[in-house]
Amino acid sequence: MRFLLVLSLFFLFLSGCASRTTDAPQSRPTDSFGRYSMQHDKAPVNPPDVSKVPDAVPRYEPHSRGGNRSPYEVFGQTYTVLPSAEGYRETGIASWYGMKFHGHLTSNGEVYDMYEMTAAHKSLPLPTFARVTNLDNGRSVIVRVNDRGPFHDDRLIDLSYAAAYRLDILQQGTGRVKVEAITPRPEAHMLASAGPVSQASSSVSPVSLRASHDRRYLQVGAFATEESARRAQQQVQSVANGLPVGIYTAAPSGSVVYRVKIGPLTVGEPLDQLIAGLANAGFHSPHLVSQP
Repeated sequence: MRFLLVLSLFFLFLSGCASRTTDAPQSRPTDSFGRYSMQHDKAPVNPPDVSKVPDAVPRYEPHSRGGNRSPYEVFGQTYTVLPSAEGYRETGIASWYGMKFHGHLTSNGEVYDMYEMTAAHKSLPLPTFARVTNLDNGRSVIVRVNDRGPFHDDRLIDLSYAAAYRLDILQQGTGRVKVEAITPRPEAHMLASAGPVSQASSSVSPVSLRASHDRRYLQVGAFATEESARRAQQQVQSVANGLPVGIYTAAPSGSVVYRVKIGPLTVGEPLDQLIAGLANAGFHSPHLVSQP
């Protein structure tokens, strides 16, 4: 009897071990993905219509404080940031990034919004405006490069979801493109010289932004939390010259993004003074958009 009792206990122990082994998780926990909630990137489930998202509007911007350290290292590979985007032109393979990174910080400290016309590049200074042309269908868009990547040897540029949609490379995932930097020059009053503008420098092409019928709002920034957006709204109101400053949310199928926008603007209204005031308040990346 004693032998049978010991034998029974032994088989019960083996049964318990087997059940615990079967119930053990078969995949790595989600926190192994770092700060991103998804292991693999994907497109939004119910995206808004991005076919009419306007091109980024090129204008002079100083290099951002973040994202321009050179050289820098990613995955054991060293990369160098170009001192200037002037004359940059290259062909290669474009890819795109979406939901996994939507609402997270870009390399220069902004919030990635996959419905804006932005892109990531390994060596262009941040920010840089660039024209990207699909070599297979001739479609072209203008994007604002504000992020680093893609860190694959065979990839030249990573496009936002909106930019990839307009170039028609979403389905295939990649496409052959030509990337040409656009480098607006600073206006005379932005130049480092404190003296009068010389005859030699009078040829500098000014970049003057004016509101038009299809771009009626000035987006100051996109934020991951409502609290951050409220703080920005209060700061912007002090330099908005009485113009409305609103917070607009976008939550297609993931993280909510809070966008702070000034407007609606009057058609033809000059924006240079407003943008200069925003820069003094710490907002260096406003851009014109057509939707509130």
